[in-house]
Amino acid sequence: MSDLLQRLPYARFLGLEGRLEDETLTVVMPFADKLIGNPLLPALHGGSTAALLEMTAIAQVALAYPRLRLPRPINVTVSYLRSGRPVDVLARARISRAGRRVAHVLAEAWQEDATQPIATLVANFLLDESNE
Repeated sequence: MSDLLQRLPYARFLGLEGRLEDETLTVVMPFADKLIGNPLLPALHGGSTAALLEMTAIAQVALAYPRLRLPRPINVTVSYLRSGRPVDVLARARISRAGRRVAHVLAEAWQEDATQPIATLVANFLLDESNE
């Protein structure tokens, strides 16, 4: 699954690593100083957290619905729940509904405790691009 993430340039920049457990993908964003958005706290940059969530969702959809091209986002909403500390971040996505052309996905990112997410994502992805 990490090979899928390696196809995404920003995933490579963030150092994202994926591991598959019972058909559920967990993506890890290892901490690096370049991910700090507020050095006074220090706190992770919201853009890196959002990118982690979006790429986790894309990878989960690509895993469940293999196509020649990766799913493309239609709309993405990220909710920031807590400040991300300077430690690794984990994320998982769940496809709540999928049709022939669109998948609705929910994702969560957390640090040490999965019951305490730092951010969530709700997104729709285009699955079928045959009419383009």
